[in-house]
Amino acid sequence: MAGNFAPLAEATPIIVEREQPGFVQTPYISDVVKRALMYIRSGYPLHFRGPAGTGKTTLALYVAAQLGRPVILIHGDEEFSTSDLVGGEYGYRMKKTVDNFIHTVLKTEEDVKRTWVDNRVTVACRYGFTLLYDEFTRSRPEANNVLLSVLGEGILDLPSGREEDNHLRVHPDFSAIFTSNPEEYAGIHKAQDALRDRMIAINLGYYDRATEIAITRAKSGVSPADAERIVDIVRDFRETGDYEFTPTVRACIAIAKVLNMAGARPMAGDEIFTRICLDVLGSGADGSGLTKGTSNETVFRLIKKRCV
Repeated sequence: MAGNFAPLAEATPIIVEREQPGFVQTPYISDVVKRALMYIRSGYPLHFRGPAGTGKTTLALYVAAQLGRPVILIHGDEEFSTSDLVGGEYGYRMKKTVDNFIHTVLKTEEDVKRTWVDNRVTVACRYGFTLLYDEFTRSRPEANNVLLSVLGEGILDLPSGREEDNHLRVHPDFSAIFTSNPEEYAGIHKAQDALRDRMIAINLGYYDRATEIAITRAKSGVSPADAERIVDIVRDFRETGDYEFTPTVRACIAIAKVLNMAGARPMAGDEIFTRICLDVLGSGADGSGLTKGTSNETVFRLIKKRCV
């Protein structure tokens, strides 16, 4: 990779390979990636917006890899302040000079200065890295305010008192990708309208059947026929609405991986398979299994329907 990339402990970039063997390409995913790259290359920050289990972070990392630049990864955090994104003064630098040129005279000078360290947003802006801000709405809006001028005017405002200028012109290769979950209600904040107005959002829903089957196969190693049965059961269960947390493709992967490891098959009479489905699809329930008063008969019925 060309360029002088400064190694900074507080904001170390990661290199994401463009070719990712585990990344599943289907027409749905290829379309999302194509649109995402089109927006970024047109100069707009990208926002992947969708519920848990829709592959926001995976897609964001893959898109970032296609840009061919190192990636600065940030995970939103309630405790973040502006300095956690931009940087701050961490520690001191002391310089001491001892002059004993005349042996009967001892002269000493000490100079103590605060040391400024760039943090992740500043590093990305300075060197033209790709900023991937995962679940950015988990950070407080006042901490994210620093991004307004970065995304709007291409200028990063820095605190006063630094030896350098208080404004940093954003590198032309800089790009930004954000992710958020609009369905979460705990531990998140409403994004500022001014910040959202600077992004182009791609709303992600649950994958189509073909994509869920392809992902399940790739992540678990089960046969195509077994992946289809598992995905169909999970999708049927999703449509019933009898759950507290919507089952996603992660449920398909979990069932398939455990099933493959146990050497079982997705069959109506297989006790191991039935138990795995009950446990995975009932995860997060109220302790009695499935939610909303639904008995395990719902899962039994779906297994019999799909595993004849």
